[in-house]
Amino acid sequence: MRILASAPAVVGQVHHGERRATFIESGRFEGDRVSGQVLRGMDWQLVRDDGALELDIKLMMQTDDGKAIAMSGRGLRCGPQVVMDDLAKGVAVDPSQYYFRVQASFEASDPELDWLNRIFAIGLGHRLPDGPLYNFFELL
Repeated sequence: MRILASAPAVVGQVHHGERRATFIESGRFEGDRVSGQVLRGMDWQLVRDDGALELDIKLMMQTDDGKAIAMSGRGLRCGPQVVMDDLAKGVAVDPSQYYFRVQASFEASDPELDWLNRIFAIGLGHRLPDGPLYNFFELL
C-alpha cells in the first residue's frame, strides 16, 4: 500500500507529547486477493516525549471493481533521534535504520470481501517524503 499524505496539521504540545494530524490524500493498494485505491483518510499522530511516533490511522478504500473497505490501524515509528529528525524533514532514510510497524483491521460489507472482517494484518512501513509505503501481511 502506497499512501500520499499532506504535511501534518499540528495541534501542539499535549500531556503526552506533540499532537498532530496528517490527511491522507490518495493512494493505491495491490495484493494477491484484493487491489484498489485509497480514497481518503486521516492519521492522528502523537510525537511522544521520547521521540517515538504513535499512529492512529483510519482509511476509506475502494477495490478496482468498486467495493468499499474501511481500514483502521495503530502503529509505531521510532529510531535514533537523528533518523527521526530526518524523517520529519522529509529526508529519504533507509527503512533498516528505524522501526515502523502498523497493526491493521478491516471492515467490508461485500460478501466477496467478508474474509477481511476476520483478519488482522501487520504492516512493515517505510516513510517516503510524500507518505508511507506499507507491506501488509495477514496474521495466521
